[in-house]
Amino acid sequence: MKEKIEINADAISLRDQLGEDGYSPIDIFSILHSNEDLTVVFYPMSNRVSGMCIRDGNNKIIGINSTSTFGRQRFTMAHELCHLFFHENFKSIVCAKDLEKNKDPQEREADLFASFFLAPYESLRDFIKKTLGKEKCSLEIGDVVRIEQHYGLSRQATLWRLINDGYLSPEKAETMKTGIIVSALRLGFDNKLYRSAPEDKQYITFGKYIKLAEELKEKDLISNGKYEEILLNAFRGDIVYGLATEGEENYD
Repeated sequence: MKEKIEINADAISLRDQLGEDGYSPIDIFSILHSNEDLTVVFYPMSNRVSGMCIRDGNNKIIGINSTSTFGRQRFTMAHELCHLFFHENFKSIVCAKDLEKNKDPQEREADLFASFFLAPYESLRDFIKKTLGKEKCSLEIGDVVRIEQHYGLSRQATLWRLINDGYLSPEKAETMKTGIIVSALRLGFDNKLYRSAPEDKQYITFGKYIKLAEELKEKDLISNGKYEEILLNAFRGDIVYGLATEGEENYD
């Protein structure tokens, strides 16, 4: 397994490839929609699984457990990117949700990569010192909420990182594993980060698969019926039935 400094460097390098700097919070789903080889599928999975990834030549597929919180989905996406861009000799990997359980070195490396990709080491250090005005071992629950809100991390991912970097003791972190939504609401934040998607939005596909379907249709290589079948298999009835355009659109 690589050293932490190497994993952080890999995370910064991929952020740079994607046109992002090494300090700012990152909208991981938006920037990855521009990747021509990537398909992302949101699908309800076992509560023990965070996601999975498949690589077949130039085709890359990431599956995200859509019953996870939004913050955890962001972490899972970054975790799978480590497998796809930095790990070789695999065709498919299923990834566990629990960050604290013993994992093989490749999975631990992907967890660290995800954390550094969303919150680079230097960025988190400066945020804690300059924005929060805190030193190691002095963080309180309000500080933890501000960190996870700034970087878009789930509570589990935030506490796991702060323990690993020496900002929190495991004992103090244990007291912050409950009352998660209330702790954020009391500081004026919304609860999106801590919620999973509504049931009617837990099945959806983005990326290369959809674009390929459009290309096949435009070139008359498939019938309209086949085109609709392909999209429906990808849970994109919104495109087939025009559900995404219902109602008045605002140009504002």
